[in-house]
Amino acid sequence: MYYFIAAPWLSVKLLRLLQSYGQPDDSAVYERLKESLETILNRATDPPKSKKIQHTNAKNAVLFEAINLIIHYDSDAALMVRSCNLLGGFLNSKETNLRYLALESLTKLAVSDFSRKAVMKHQETVVQALKNERDLSVRQRAVDLLYAMCDREQAEEIVGELLAYLEKADYSIREELVLKIAILAEKFAQDYKWYVDVVLNLIRIAGDYIADEVWYRVTQIVINRDDIQAYAAKTVFEALQAPTCHENMVKVGAYILGEFGNLIAGDERSGPIVQFKLLHSMFHLCSNQTKYILLSTYIKLINLFPEIKGDIEEVLGNDNQLRNSDAEIQQRAMEYTKLSQIASSDLLATVLEEMPQFTERESSLLAKLKRKSNTLVKDRDIPEGDNTSTQESGTPEDSPVLNNHTELPPLAQVAAAAHAPPAAEPSLLDMFGGAPPAQDPTKVQVVTGLIECDEASQ
Repeated sequence: MYYFIAAPWLSVKLLRLLQSYGQPDDSAVYERLKESLETILNRATDPPKSKKIQHTNAKNAVLFEAINLIIHYDSDAALMVRSCNLLGGFLNSKETNLRYLALESLTKLAVSDFSRKAVMKHQETVVQALKNERDLSVRQRAVDLLYAMCDREQAEEIVGELLAYLEKADYSIREELVLKIAILAEKFAQDYKWYVDVVLNLIRIAGDYIADEVWYRVTQIVINRDDIQAYAAKTVFEALQAPTCHENMVKVGAYILGEFGNLIAGDERSGPIVQFKLLHSMFHLCSNQTKYILLSTYIKLINLFPEIKGDIEEVLGNDNQLRNSDAEIQQRAMEYTKLSQIASSDLLATVLEEMPQFTERESSLLAKLKRKSNTLVKDRDIPEGDNTSTQESGTPEDSPVLNNHTELPPLAQVAAAAHAPPAAEPSLLDMFGGAPPAQDPTKVQVVTGLIECDEASQ
């Protein structure tokens, strides 16, 4: 006995060993094992027999390993619901380690059909932990749990809470948090106008941490859905008028206005020349990569609004572009100028016609989130059944902007390019799946019957 707990070290080791194997095929063996697990859960609610911390640690160590085994089997609804209820009691514990372990275990239970509803009963408590918890590692586990428990009914509320947290989140986890919010917003969007608002808010709040895959995807969705194109153009136009505007917002705005600026041109406040001047006012502040996109948008605007052709040609033919130290800017400015001057209106309309819808493809955003999580904890165990693609994302072939909007061909190939098939683009759907929650630098684990905290360097 160790502080009234029978052989806690041996119990933990045996429970952990059983997690290396599947559920017993022999029903008699499984019933005896189930009986043992029920006994451990029952004793967890018994009044403590000692006020010593060693008694509490040993008791909780056995309990958490028993719950891990129940999660591993994922076959008994009653045991899993009881585990959820027990873990929910730890969410308000004074011990940071217990709150951490409870959130981590609930995250695993949230992906099971047997226990999902039981986990969702603790949503308000988890949100409060996200708002009020002082310990960064516990807040990260709360984010992981909200991500895992999110469904279509709760999506707007949970995404709203995550957006609010993003404004004060630690800088080290912002990129990962942005990816999770973007995934949830698309997967559970009932109104894609809401999705557009969420992504633009992400750029506004944490523009430096927006992966290219995020803004690539919002442009793809806008192009693929006729019902939100005018709304997206109006919303991004308004966002560009803010006193401070992140460069990623300029990229999204340039792409969407270049395709659908005509849908809002009827209002004199967003007329053709207003759109052009607004975009060009940011040209000198942007990186070369963004300038490539802006130059391509300018030639698109000539096709949409022939009445401002002279203003745009004056910019394209300016020495700042034609004699720029960047060869790509020179080439684009020269070719777009010649294209606008020598191409007939029919050919110009054909080459610069509205983008065709993108072909849906396997998600690249989830793969990026998975790689991001693995860089935080390289020895993180990936749950079985996680078949998310690990293909590299963000390469030119994954980028709708690089392939289709900014990369207009040389003049000699203009006519051929007009009939080229659209490039296949990545889809963000087929998501959630087995993607593991992110692990933060602080590992908390149950070791030889005691709950110990192993602080990793950050």
